[in-house]
Amino acid sequence: MILKQAEVYLNPERRINLARKFVEGAISNILKVVDYYARRKGSNQIENICTNITALASTLPNQSTTESLMAIEGNIRDTYYSAFDEIIEDEDFKFESRTRRPPKNRMNALISFGNSLLYTTVLSEIYKTHLDPRIGFLHTTNFRRFTLNLDVAEVFKPIFVDRMIFSLINKGELKKNHFEKKMDGVVLNEEGMKIFSKEFEERLHKTITHKKIGKPISNRRLIRLELYKLEKYIMGEEDYKPFVWEW
Repeated sequence: MILKQAEVYLNPERRINLARKFVEGAISNILKVVDYYARRKGSNQIENICTNITALASTLPNQSTTESLMAIEGNIRDTYYSAFDEIIEDEDFKFESRTRRPPKNRMNALISFGNSLLYTTVLSEIYKTHLDPRIGFLHTTNFRRFTLNLDVAEVFKPIFVDRMIFSLINKGELKKNHFEKKMDGVVLNEEGMKIFSKEFEERLHKTITHKKIGKPISNRRLIRLELYKLEKYIMGEEDYKPFVWEW
């Protein structure tokens, strides 16, 4: 499997095809989230954000490098993030702009912490397959750090991390007293991390009825199934179609 995985990475056509699929899956799930809140809140502004994301996504087939794919995805995420303040409507969790290392405000702290939990979860599921976590396709492989988990996590961030953040804030389960300043940024304090981690783990255990399988599976198992689909693509058995949430 590792040899086949490396062969796909070294094949420009197959690699870009797979990298594009990861971005398409991420964008499809982003649109699902934004459309859900546009309808729920009756917000024209959020609907306009949906339109702008769709327009940016239409340029994906024209991209021939992973760098240009990631640039488009970056533009789409910036557009997507502009909907967060409309979705949450809480002055204590203003988004402003995406900041990392360190996150500069509470919303960025939540996104960074949630993404890190998802990266670790995907990595743990990769270890249960024959895939090598060092060989990614969208994120550059350098054999010094894991990249495949970053690729796969892109598909699930909007539905596993972002929706959970919206829920925790809108239900009042996370408040500004669950954060603290550290160095030049803002991070969750111990109690905040405990609340977030507990909810994240509970959501991984929640089940959905999988259309193809026809029976309930956990969200954690859903990630493993995504990896199995990836294995089949690498072995040349079938095309890879990223998971898109339905609700």
